[in-house]
Amino acid sequence: MNFDYIENLVIRCKNNDEAAKEKLTNEFKPLIYNISKKTFVDGYSTYDIQQECYKSLFKSVSMYNLEKHRFVAYATNAIKNNVNDLIRKTNFRSSTDSHDALSFNTSFEEDIPSQEISIEASLCEICDYEDLKLALRNLSEEEIELINFIFYKNHTVREYAAFKDMCYSTAILKKKTILRKIFNNIPVYY
Repeated sequence: MNFDYIENLVIRCKNNDEAAKEKLTNEFKPLIYNISKKTFVDGYSTYDIQQECYKSLFKSVSMYNLEKHRFVAYATNAIKNNVNDLIRKTNFRSSTDSHDALSFNTSFEEDIPSQEISIEASLCEICDYEDLKLALRNLSEEEIELINFIFYKNHTVREYAAFKDMCYSTAILKKKTILRKIFNNIPVYY
């Protein structure tokens, strides 16, 4: 490949010379044919891959800086990168859009979780809530303040330690002790 000749063709292509575009495609034809023969992309024929290569060739013509004088390397990298991106996109798309992504069968409706809350779950939730309320009644005001600050107001233990002007490790120990006290005051049902 004559690099000066290619540079001259690129200059003429940037000036919308149709004959130069034709000659430039002929110069890159062996490279594009070689890449398209060696490449498999799901859903693309060899001709489709060639068209993608030509598209990236002319995109590189439009984006090329004429002062660089390295168009062949620039276009070759652009073509190869475009083909690699095409492979990557189709591999990702095939894993999310194909028949493997979701299968419909006779038990499809049974596999979807129900939005309804069962009576048993509702009763268990009420019992858990009542048990937690009873366990919280056994805490001192300072302990309830820590529980409210961390769990209900969504602050961190570090923020609680700063708020109370105490050591962080002391706040952690205090939180663990309170949680253990709550856990021990919740009845266990068998």
